[in-house]
Amino acid sequence: MGPHPAVAAIRLAVRRVLHDLLTEHHRAPAAVPHAPAHSYPHEQPPPPLVLVACSGGADSMALASALAFESPKLGIRAGGVTVDHGLQPGSDARAAEVVQRLRELGLDPVDSVAVTVGRTGGPEAAARDARYAALDTAAERHGAAAVLLGHTRDDQAETVLLGLARGSGIRSLSGMAAVSGAGGRYRRPFLELDRQTARKACMVQSLPVWDDPHNADPAYTRSRLRHEGLPALEKALGKGVVEALARTARLSRDDADALDSWARQAEATVRDAAGLLECAKLYALPPAVRRRVLRRAAIEAGAPAGSLFARHIEEIDRLITGWRGQGAINLPGKVVARRQGGRLVIRQG
Repeated sequence: MGPHPAVAAIRLAVRRVLHDLLTEHHRAPAAVPHAPAHSYPHEQPPPPLVLVACSGGADSMALASALAFESPKLGIRAGGVTVDHGLQPGSDARAAEVVQRLRELGLDPVDSVAVTVGRTGGPEAAARDARYAALDTAAERHGAAAVLLGHTRDDQAETVLLGLARGSGIRSLSGMAAVSGAGGRYRRPFLELDRQTARKACMVQSLPVWDDPHNADPAYTRSRLRHEGLPALEKALGKGVVEALARTARLSRDDADALDSWARQAEATVRDAAGLLECAKLYALPPAVRRRVLRRAAIEAGAPAGSLFARHIEEIDRLITGWRGQGAINLPGKVVARRQGGRLVIRQG
């Protein structure tokens, strides 16, 4: 008799990601132009290390259990890391419990990393920034090939709705990528699985889970969306809203990737010999492509990507499409955009 369907589903999702990582890992030596003199042509690289980011919640515990089960069969080393945000009393003790649970699953190495959460961008964004910085540090310290994250289809649906509410465009609607981060460090095996599948997998395996009270706190936007917004949408529109939103994310990501590629190619054609952007040539581009070129130019000039919003790009765009002699546009990072002699100049100061 095979495993419970929920357990089989999470293991299959993780197995697919591990197979991808192994394929990438074995291709890596071929990309090195000058191998050391002592290397041998048939020598295999050491097995990769994959870490799971685990909060102790159902999604990440299900992910950790699947990684612990699948990794030995593929010859992959598996470890874990939990991040103590220090936002609740007893958070250090809970982090220690998660470390113990991961070790009981057979994962090694296992780290607990305490972080200080700032205030930039609000509490949710600040916690996320601190968490990813800690995960990056842990991955680099251990030389991990990847870090697995337990985001589910439900998380994807919430992310799409949040992007829609911000009015940030198609890239925001594309939600979370299955592969992201520097060098494809972050992998999300569960984006096609619902949250209930992960919870059921923990239950049938008798895995203890911790329910973060912040996930039910209406003070947090995502919590309100999860417990009030999505249920209201399903009541009004019927079941299938989560699946439809996740599908929207996939389609939007394909469209956004295509437009980004178009913009990269177009950028070289709208610059003069000195590298300045020519307004007439920018005006001739489709708006979606032009705005991407402008965003890339602002970021290259020093504007932080996370602080550069749609309204900033719209203001720069009006220097191209609605020129009435207006003055310079101040952007985040002390970057200034102005129109001079038919050219768009974007630079710091």
